[in-house]
Amino acid sequence: MATCLIVEDSEVIRTILRRVLEEMGHVVSEASGPAGALDFCRDHAPDVIFLDWDLPGLGALDILRSLGGVSSAPRPKIILCATENDPKQIALAKAAGAQHHILKPFDHNSVLAILRKAGIVGQIDKVSDTVSYDASGSAAG
Repeated sequence: MATCLIVEDSEVIRTILRRVLEEMGHVVSEASGPAGALDFCRDHAPDVIFLDWDLPGLGALDILRSLGGVSSAPRPKIILCATENDPKQIALAKAAGAQHHILKPFDHNSVLAILRKAGIVGQIDKVSDTVSYDASGSAAG
């Protein structure tokens, strides 16, 4: 079980990701913007941060750079959440400290795959079957 922070301005995306992560047994906190994310990281040490690329105010790159000054050890795994598969965007984020990226919209399988890739969920961990979510964040079958 990992401690996860979702940094996302869309309430719908936060809700969907929270449900997916909680069904996997993770502890989830949310921040709707950069200030809340940085404050949370100063007070807590999340294992993984799901960071939206398009945030109001400070952008993802600013947050990534600011996280370098936050004294949480070990540094959390940072997963960039983007709507486009833009190689320049991904390269900039990785250079600033993001280790992985995931494309929106995501589902149970894509979140599980990125957590495995990040080493948060082991390959042999038993995780529930595929669950899809509609736009409201409700389980759809």
